[in-house]
Parts: sequence; C-alpha cells; structure tokens
Amino acid sequence: MSYTRRIVDLELDDLFGEVAALALDGPKAVGKTTTAEQRTDGLVKLDSKAVREPVSADPQIILRRPRPLLVDEWQKVPEVWDVVRRAVDENAAGGQFLLTGSASPQDGAVQHSGAGRIGRLRMRPMTIAERGLVTPTVSLAAVLAERDAIQGESTMGLPEYVEEIVASGFPGMRGLSSRARGFQLDSYLRNAVERDVPEQGLAVRRPEAMMAWLRAYASATSTTASYSQILDAATPGHSDKPARATAESYRQVLASLWLLDPVPAWTPTGSPMTRLGQAPKHHLADPALAARLLGLGADALLGGKGEPLRPQAGSMLGMLFESLVTLCVRVAAQAAEVDIAHLRTRNGDHEVDLVVVRPDGGVVGVEVKLAAAVSASDGKHLRWLRDQLGSRFVDGLIITTGPTAYRRRDGIAVVPLALFGP
Repeated sequence: MSYTRRIVDLELDDLFGEVAALALDGPKAVGKTTTAEQRTDGLVKLDSKAVREPVSADPQIILRRPRPLLVDEWQKVPEVWDVVRRAVDENAAGGQFLLTGSASPQDGAVQHSGAGRIGRLRMRPMTIAERGLVTPTVSLAAVLAERDAIQGESTMGLPEYVEEIVASGFPGMRGLSSRARGFQLDSYLRNAVERDVPEQGLAVRRPEAMMAWLRAYASATSTTASYSQILDAATPGHSDKPARATAESYRQVLASLWLLDPVPAWTPTGSPMTRLGQAPKHHLADPALAARLLGLGADALLGGKGEPLRPQAGSMLGMLFESLVTLCVRVAAQAAEVDIAHLRTRNGDHEVDLVVVRPDGGVVGVEVKLAAAVSASDGKHLRWLRDQLGSRFVDGLIITTGPTAYRRRDGIAVVPLALFGP
C-alpha cells in the first residue's frame, strides 16, 4: 500500500536533513515506524527479542547498520540513546538517526537527556485532515500569519463526525468493521494495562482498578476535573479506595505511555489576566479510546441518524467532539511551532477551549461548538479575550460541525472541523 503522508512529515521535511538525530514519541499504533521507514535505510527493531538480545549485550552494534538508521522502540534498550548521542557528538551531519518510542524509559535508564544532540517530535493519532475525508481550506499557519483565508464548503455533518470519533485515528484500525475495531480498541487498552504498564516498572495488583480509573478519566474528557474527583468517580461507593499515591502512579505511568494527553492551562506573561485557573484539561491520546472505555458507539452517541441525542450521551458527545478538535489543533500547532493551552477564569465566568500562542505572544482563540450553526451569543468568550488582549489577539475561531467556513460581522471566524488543517 502507498504511504499516506502525515502532518509530522512536514516537520521531518524541514528538520531531518539538518538535524543528525530525531526521536518520534507517541503511543503505540499511531504510525511512528511506518513514517520513519520512509526516510531510513537501516532498521533495528528492538521489540524483537532476536534483535534486542544482541543489542542489549553490545549497544554499539547498531552503529554497524546503514544510515539513515531507524531504531524502533528504542526504550526497550535505553542504552542505545547514549550510543546515538555519542555518535552525533563525533559526527553532527544531518539525517543520520530516527528513533521511535512508545514509552518514556524508566528514570535513570538514560544517562543524558540528549539535549542539543537528539531532537524530539510528538506524533499523535491521525487528524481529520490526515484522514482524507475532505480537503482542508483553512490553514492554521495562515491564520497565525494573519492571512485571511476563511472559506470553503464541507460535506461532513454530525453523523460523519460521530463516526470519526469512534473510528479512531490509529491508522491500522481505520479499515476495520465496527465490531473488529471495537475488539482491537479493547485489546489495546487491556494490553496497555496488563503488559505495557508492568514493563514500565509499575506492578498492578488489580488491573481492573486501573481500568476503572481510566474509565473515570475518560468520563472527564475535555474537563478540568481534579484528580481527586476522578479517583472518586472510579470507585463510587467503595470503602477500600486506592490510595491517592496509587492513583497518582496510574496517572504517571499512563502518561509515560503517551496515553494521556492533557492540555495545560494558559499562564500568559505580560497580560492583565491574572485570575486564571491552573488545572489541565483532560484528554486521552485518541477520543476513540475514551468512547470505547465508556461503552459509547456511534448509535449510543447519536441515537441513529436524524434522531435526538439522549441527554447523557449528548453531553459526552460534546466533550468527545472537543477532544477530536483538540487533537486536530495541537497537531497543526506543533507543525507551526506554536504552543496550545486552554483558558478558564477561576470563577468560571470565561472559558476559551484552546488558545494557540505564537512565540511573539500573539494569540488565536479557539472555541468548539457541537452544532452546524452558531448564534449571535456564540463567541462571547472570544470577544472577551480580544478585549483583554488588544493587539495581541490575532484571531478567533469557532470550530463546528457545519458546512461552511466564513467570517462573521464581529470578526470571529466560523470553521467546520473538516476544513481545518495545518
């Protein structure tokens, strides 16, 4: 099958020819190895025992392979990181090593951070733009550069977005039937808890307790719920709740597997906004994982095409749609070399789902609306943000499920998610 380029390829195009070594970090099954293979000649697959054992005995052996060299699942033999770092010290020519990893190595396994020698890129599941459903017409890079190109028509509606939420952005799962895809997502989560977590050094005495915590985390998608609230939700009515330290160990190890992908709160410098919340907004690596953990398929979320949403599922659908939008925005933001965060005042009066921040302090605000049409009141938080920031406010976007991209009279842009791209 032909390779479908990913947004991270734009970054690799710019960087790998000049940077000697790059590491692609991200959860299993996002396509790191396939993407890296497009640019390398040599291959060391450390998830193979037959390959891993000799490399563990003599990590220097990897330097005998052809370059550009892909070291796949490098964290299985963390010593290769330092081998690559020292090789780059001796020869800093660009395009020599790509390392892929689906977990952060345990503390102390790597002697040196690799700063200045090994660059790091995060790779996430496929965005809507990468899935090839509709050709994007609104570029985040253009918005950041203040080039006004808000236009285009989308053929996607709410049923299609619901299907994309549950279809997942893991490339290998997208062609599967609904039943097979659900089976694979269940297996993915179960293997993460029962195999990957212990490999990270955390002994899980009760895997079902960690799965319950994951389900509670999924139910907090797109919220700033405290970790105490998540723990309570994971153990309703239980007198023998896991200790907070145990729950914190769950969070840390799942983050090390790149399965948790929270959005930090915005802490602007040189801004009159001082009373801002500090809690992160919770997201799993792929909204399909959250939907599966909660037992929500397309029918449960949508109630059938043309039928009203059930209240509880409808509320969760809005949170999952925001998570899908967040995935799409943060992948595009990384390619544009800008940061993202969320904004919420401490008293909850104002909330902006995402803020995209340029290095010069310019800000693009993003609000998410699970609707095909927006009302006059929609965007009030973006207008408030514009008033607060003045000239630092670059643009405001309301991302919807609607058909048309356009700019409103108040200056706020309305953009269907299907039309949003890097």
